[in-house]
Amino acid sequence: MRTTSTSIGLTVLRVVLGAVFIAHGAQKFAQGIPTVSQGFAGMGVPLAEVAAPLVAGLELVGGVFLVVGVATRVVGALLAVDMVVAGLLANATAGFFSQDGGFEYVLVLAVGSLAVALTGPGRFSLDALLLRATRRRRGVDEPLPA
Repeated sequence: MRTTSTSIGLTVLRVVLGAVFIAHGAQKFAQGIPTVSQGFAGMGVPLAEVAAPLVAGLELVGGVFLVVGVATRVVGALLAVDMVVAGLLANATAGFFSQDGGFEYVLVLAVGSLAVALTGPGRFSLDALLLRATRRRRGVDEPLPA
């Protein structure tokens, strides 16, 4: 059985993770997609001109979705893949520590995103609110997941 503290923990994780992704997505748009595309191409990202706006949009919109708790499992999975690819293409050869350009930071973001994808958003999310409303409409009185 999931507890209120579990839902609070998931909410804190979701909101902080979402805020980080919002900042990174917004940063990419502020730099300009052509600039980000050039940077991606320099890192060896295939189809950098396509990848740059997709990644920027995923991070910005996906971050907002995490903060409010909408489509969290799907968004969490997509952001985890985003960070694994970023780690492999941009950070893997630089070692572990982020201060040296390593994969430490993207690993934390990937694992946090994966945790959200696997556990769901918790009770304090729009996903849970919509689920409760749907269950009430159907007359189902089952406990909700955390």
